[in-house]
Amino acid sequence: MTLFALAAFSSGPPSGRAVSSGRQEGGGAGEVTIVARNKEMTKDRIYATGDVEIHYRDTLLFADRVEYTPGTKDVLADGNVVIQLADEVIRAERAVFNLDTGIGKIEKASGMIEPSLFYSASSIERVAPDVYDLGRARVTTCSQPVPRWIISFSRAVLKKGSSVRMWDAVFTLKSIPIFYLPYLSYPLEDRATGFLMPNIGFSAAKGFLVSESFYWAIARNMDATAGVDYYPTEGVGLALQYRYLLAKGTGGQLDLYYFIFNPNAPNADLGSSAVIRLKHNEDLPGGFTLAASVDYESSFNFLQNFDTDFSQASVSNQSSQVFLSRSWSSFNVSVRVSRVATYFADVNDSIVSTSLPQVSFNVFKVKLFSPVYFSMTGLFNSWQYGWNSEYQAGTERHSTDLTVSPTLTVPFSSIPWLTANTSLAVNLAYYGESLVPGTTQIVNTPLFTKNVAVSLDLTGPVLYKIFYDADGEPRLKNIIEPSFNYTYDSPISQSDRIVTPYGFYLTNQMSYGVTSRFLLKENDRPVEVLAFGLSQTYYFSPQNGPLSQYLVDGKPPRFSEITGFIRYYPNENYSVDAALGFNPYYHDFATLRLTATAGSKADGRFVSLNWYRSLNAWLTGINPELLALYNRHQIGASFGWRFPTLRVQGEVDYNIQTKRLLYTAAQIIYHYQCLDFQFEFGSSFYLPQPTTEFKFSIGLGNIGRAPDLLGGFGF
Repeated sequence: MTLFALAAFSSGPPSGRAVSSGRQEGGGAGEVTIVARNKEMTKDRIYATGDVEIHYRDTLLFADRVEYTPGTKDVLADGNVVIQLADEVIRAERAVFNLDTGIGKIEKASGMIEPSLFYSASSIERVAPDVYDLGRARVTTCSQPVPRWIISFSRAVLKKGSSVRMWDAVFTLKSIPIFYLPYLSYPLEDRATGFLMPNIGFSAAKGFLVSESFYWAIARNMDATAGVDYYPTEGVGLALQYRYLLAKGTGGQLDLYYFIFNPNAPNADLGSSAVIRLKHNEDLPGGFTLAASVDYESSFNFLQNFDTDFSQASVSNQSSQVFLSRSWSSFNVSVRVSRVATYFADVNDSIVSTSLPQVSFNVFKVKLFSPVYFSMTGLFNSWQYGWNSEYQAGTERHSTDLTVSPTLTVPFSSIPWLTANTSLAVNLAYYGESLVPGTTQIVNTPLFTKNVAVSLDLTGPVLYKIFYDADGEPRLKNIIEPSFNYTYDSPISQSDRIVTPYGFYLTNQMSYGVTSRFLLKENDRPVEVLAFGLSQTYYFSPQNGPLSQYLVDGKPPRFSEITGFIRYYPNENYSVDAALGFNPYYHDFATLRLTATAGSKADGRFVSLNWYRSLNAWLTGINPELLALYNRHQIGASFGWRFPTLRVQGEVDYNIQTKRLLYTAAQIIYHYQCLDFQFEFGSSFYLPQPTTEFKFSIGLGNIGRAPDLLGGFGF
């Protein structure tokens, strides 16, 4: 847009124009052409009346009367004025401006600002090439004869392609004044600095809520949103979100939230609480990449009570890590510093795991001579693990370990229906700390161990069958793949002195299974539409294996649970993914998981079902209440549907084990011509005091809604 950055209701001259062959002034591409019924010329001016047209470069002006000064190219147009440029049109009663600069003033104007902002103003004055001053005007995005909403103001500054900044703004809904703002900025682009539309809500537990945010478009590659959540009965929450995308793959997002409770608030005992979330990725010199993430909450109880996103509020985790890595053609190296804490409300304690630091070095398979390949893994880890109360008492488990494992591998694939891979590894380990034999006491006595690991992997014999369509073309292929693995670790002397977070195990086992895959030919390429399989592990030395802590009839079990899976993806809009684990000793399903989806979440039309059951059948003879902490059985469903003027989403989660509804939430967005009404509500039954919350907001054209920076309902 070049002149007034405005587009009017009309894109041509007034109707009923009578064309005349009146005298013209000029006629070249860079000269002024005037067409009118009547024209009068003086020494320095031209007066034209009756369906006047002025043509100059990309400017076309229509009016009843025109006074033109050739020396300065100043124009005074009066009566049914229409100014048409290459990309804008404006209608007015009177206009005074310069054809070259476009600087001027238009009186009693009306039109439309791209893309859909309608306006009317008593005056519009261009004060700079891209800045316009509007006096006594009103704007709306509604095209009805009586607009659904209007913002009227005494003065405004329009910056072309950016925003309309208004003073003394009054928002009117269906001719009823709703609120007054001394200042309001309305964006003319997707990313424009200004206040967003507020959220209004109510919670049975936390009372009334008002949320407002200010969006700052710092640059094309970064922005920030600052928000305030005000609970009259609870306190004030302050939020900040900063997003950035810099050169050379650097980008990320930082979310900060801090809540200050009123002294007499019902939840004041939670204390002031902070939430910090960070994601950062960066490409460093020398080919290194850096990734950092932080998810920190100063109070798990605060997040559970104030975050309405069930997926976040029901998981009590804290994590922070920095990951640095570099890959070459045949090896890579990485360094990680991390801390992860998981809170258990039943015991009011957290399991904390740290690595300060963890350094890994890997040499990929390098061919020594046919058919032998060499690879190596190395790991240095200074770690700590234990309950937070153990950290405070100084009794957490900790050690500094260095392990190196050079490996020789011999692959075999000469037979089409059989592949094999044999490997021999030497495990060398140095532990900076060790256990006093027969105790859990950690002492600063180093320990060096070594052993050999042998592994054999077999896939086959592979069987297949091809199914043909009615035309004799191959359409479907079924592949059956049996698999077998044997792994053996040689004994380690003084293994009872090795410090580990979960216990030390030696492997002497074989795993076996079978997988069936169905490949469908689409566009001359095979696409897997169905796969299912079963597998199990047999322990030759169960007393040294991972199940040695569980006893069946006084002995550690030799067989693991039978695991199975099924994946069905007929097309991009339908999928079924299921898994199971069956305990052969207690004849019960230890794990059942099912995820089924129909439709597309991106399109807003979908139905999704999630069912999960986890049962630790190995644990016997313990308190049922304690056993319930290890088990989980729940079902959840979500759905969404989009209509021409309505969008609906919902979610429900139910605990089958306790026969209790956990969470329900819904979002409804109703588009009423130039207005968007958003309703959100959710009920949280997993809290000690179940509560229901409701939020409401309105969208006005280009002014977006204030986001829920704490979490929201998850939509």
